[in-house]
Amino acid sequence: MERKFINPEGMVKPGAYTPAISVTGGRTIYISGQVSQDGEGNIVGKGDLLAQTEQVYKNLVMTFAASGASFNDVVKLNVYVVGYKPENRAQLQSVREKYVNKENPPASTLIGVQALARAEFLVEVEAVAVVG
Repeated sequence: MERKFINPEGMVKPGAYTPAISVTGGRTIYISGQVSQDGEGNIVGKGDLLAQTEQVYKNLVMTFAASGASFNDVVKLNVYVVGYKPENRAQLQSVREKYVNKENPPASTLIGVQALARAEFLVEVEAVAVVG
């Protein structure tokens, strides 16, 4: 499997994400949006964006492990935040940095939304991973 992390000339190199990633070979895993529920379905961190984000990333780790992948295999993240404001970014980033490959970060999109599947959910993250 070959991965090419593409930072085009003439564009700023973002650092926290990679503008494009090309993958040849490997097995692709699509992870559905993860929310802040524990193993019993309880919402973790009601009303607390930081606590919910931490639970979401823990759920992603468990889902990757069950799929034979890890965060080092992630090539794309989509993050959806209810009522997103630029000042939320620091909280989201503080959790993300614990998990995402800093040398070759995935392509990433952060989207503010009006609502998620349940009113209690503040953040949802979906991912694509490619393993060799």
